[in-house]
Amino acid sequence: MSSQSTRVVGAALIGNLLVAATKFAAAAITGSSAMTSEAVHSLVDCGNEVLLFYGLRRAARPPDADHPFGHGRELYFWSFIVAVAIFALGACASVYEGVRHIQSPVPIRNPVVNYVVLGLALVFEGGSWRVAFEQFRAVKGGMGYWEAMRTSKDPTTFTVLAEDTAAILGILIAFAGTVAAGALGRPVLDGLASIAIGVLLGLVAVVLARETKGLLIGEPARSELVSSICAMARAMPGIDRSNGLFTVHIGPREVVAALSVDFDDTLSAGEVERIVAELEDRVRKAHPEVVSLLVKPQKWEHADFTQLRQEEDN
Repeated sequence: MSSQSTRVVGAALIGNLLVAATKFAAAAITGSSAMTSEAVHSLVDCGNEVLLFYGLRRAARPPDADHPFGHGRELYFWSFIVAVAIFALGACASVYEGVRHIQSPVPIRNPVVNYVVLGLALVFEGGSWRVAFEQFRAVKGGMGYWEAMRTSKDPTTFTVLAEDTAAILGILIAFAGTVAAGALGRPVLDGLASIAIGVLLGLVAVVLARETKGLLIGEPARSELVSSICAMARAMPGIDRSNGLFTVHIGPREVVAALSVDFDDTLSAGEVERIVAELEDRVRKAHPEVVSLLVKPQKWEHADFTQLRQEEDN
């Protein structure tokens, strides 16, 4: 289990527990629809962090007879469930609450309580967001934030960051709705703010579901790893050329690779075995995330790795 991922999820869970408790208290006191939506939002986020913790624990289990490559994709599955939960529970509940409040608008009582609670929530959420943001920035390198999320193989960090960003934006929407409802004497605006929060959560859920779906189906390793392994193969005595490489992530830090190489025809079976063993050793030392390297002896003209043959040309 990654300590960085655990730290990010733990910070988010603590922050959301504090936020949910204060929001539910404020919603009970003021009767604010937007505050109720925010309280439900924070409660859903707490459940999501528990699911991510569970996914991290399940993914850390060692390989067994039924799962020879390990259980890393369990994390991808539970991250997808989190995206579904955000939509089904957070977004739908917020929209429902907003529509109900518009149909039967009730003036907000003690709006000052809302302001105080929203301010505290912003502090708690801001602390959690900062932990997730710093971790995400540390691993993104020179990539842009959107590109880094699209290419990331660890859904925990970008899921928590997306949740916390949505939470902060939701707090600002709830604040605007509360102020507008009180200043203009139109409690229906509080309900509109609740609907806006639901739409925001729905958009976040769609983005997260799309990204985790790709991880569940199977995404290749970064191009730098592919080029490095192909270069190692080409540099091995007895290998005429590397035909290409297939890779797939089975977890955030676990990769299975299948390499097609054209061996020198004069080699004996024992020499081929020795070269393969040495190549596997070199690859695992350079790239410990490669949990399995499958080497397929194959003539260049018969190789079925045609879409990756440009590696040989590079």
